[in-house]
Amino acid sequence: MNTDSDKLLLLNYLEGFITEERKQRFLQILSERTNFFTVAIEDVYQLHNTSAVIRSCDAFGVQQVHVVEEQFGKRLDKNIAMGSQKWVDIYRHATTTDCIDKLKSENYKIVATTPHDGVISLEELSINEPLALFFGTEKSGLSETVMQNADVFLKIPMRGFAESLNISVSAAIILQHLTAKLRKTQINWQLSKEEMLEKRIDWTKKSIRSVEDVLKSYYEK
Repeated sequence: MNTDSDKLLLLNYLEGFITEERKQRFLQILSERTNFFTVAIEDVYQLHNTSAVIRSCDAFGVQQVHVVEEQFGKRLDKNIAMGSQKWVDIYRHATTTDCIDKLKSENYKIVATTPHDGVISLEELSINEPLALFFGTEKSGLSETVMQNADVFLKIPMRGFAESLNISVSAAIILQHLTAKLRKTQINWQLSKEEMLEKRIDWTKKSIRSVEDVLKSYYEK
């Protein structure tokens, strides 16, 4: 299945196994998806925090999430993510350096979130270039590797005694603000036709029971 024509034929076949309502729902959601922003979660120990960030990415239309699992291994909790891991592309990295190298090779600007002074506030952050937003733990924050490789340091302005927020809260605030701002610009932030086609196939497969049998029948025709 190398050409778009082949992929369209497969998609048309697979869509025969889902409702028209679900098909239209996929199209509507994909029209709001973006890879212009991506999120990187670095070595977060609490299972629910990683999962909650993934859920926020889904809610605000960010399609790709990068998870660094250098210290604690896999941290994705399916129950907390509420199924969002099915609809968001999750890339796992053994080291922070691997993650940063991957994102820089894709022309993302590395944004380190931090509560410290001397950094750009959320309202001031430029979104003229693709951004990779790095989040660490509330207690220890991001690693020196991220801080040394960051292009921008970002903070959420706060007016109380608290100096930091839980990672999932921080991610939700930042993503809501930036994605709303992005959609008001003339930037070409939406998925490409090729990316949308790939996701339509992927999501449709995930919606079909016994999809292996369905695919076997298709390829045996």
